[in-house]
Amino acid sequence: MRHRYLAAVAIVLPLIALLSGCHDVKEFVPPNLRPPENPTSQLDHARKSLQDATPCCSSFADFSYQAQLPWQPKRFELGPGSSVFSLNGQRSYFLSFRLPVDAKLPYRIGVKSELSGRWLRSSYLFAPTVVLLDEAFQPVGDQQDIGLCQHVGWSSDTTGAFGSYTVKEPRARYVVVFSSAAQQAGNTYWEQSPAAFSAEAPINMNAAGSFKIAHGPDGVLWFGMMDKAYAGAVDNAVCGKAPPGEGVLNTLRNVLPIPLWSEPSDNSGNKPSGSDASRAPTSSNKP
Repeated sequence: MRHRYLAAVAIVLPLIALLSGCHDVKEFVPPNLRPPENPTSQLDHARKSLQDATPCCSSFADFSYQAQLPWQPKRFELGPGSSVFSLNGQRSYFLSFRLPVDAKLPYRIGVKSELSGRWLRSSYLFAPTVVLLDEAFQPVGDQQDIGLCQHVGWSSDTTGAFGSYTVKEPRARYVVVFSSAAQQAGNTYWEQSPAAFSAEAPINMNAAGSFKIAHGPDGVLWFGMMDKAYAGAVDNAVCGKAPPGEGVLNTLRNVLPIPLWSEPSDNSGNKPSGSDASRAPTSSNKP
């Protein structure tokens, strides 16, 4: 009997301890599912890496232009190990291409930037700046900061922050893409709030609302001649909050054919009227 009592105690005591610790166990989440404690730590590290990098070039003439602009957007990863230039107070990773000589002007270049991390509130985007150069490697016109707009497509190819640049200068022979100081200090509108974290459901995400995604010095950039998929994404991307509307029904009335919103008819084909007099039967002189 004594042995049975001791065995029961040995079983019950660990269960009591386990139940009392359920709250702590419930809130334990693997590190890979925890949001970062400092949302800006990744961006701060990226900025420091760029400042610590040794520039390869101090003028556009020092760049390599062996690669031709891709015939469709191509993936490039800019960051530690990539070429860095320091020019006119600007320091940035960069890409450089020669433009196709047989392309008909004007034509568009497609751009897409990918989020840098899995947690939106700690992610950032590489926001590109484009400058065209003539055959003497001198700028043709001013550099242009490319505005990015969010598009969510059916696949990863058409999801991200999209932009475009139009080449229409006949003197242009080369293109350089980098991120200006103004771009690196800016942000992009995003129609999704930072992921809400829940200990009970670590994968529970809160996708309501909107906020800003910071720009950073590095990241994944797609760059090349505009194709159909990118054109659709650019033309339908969201660049900011939509203006307040007048309601769903009013919107439908404006976009759908008018006959759909006409007054209903009775079985005889006559439209009902709002007054009692009009609903009364008309008198007849016939007996």
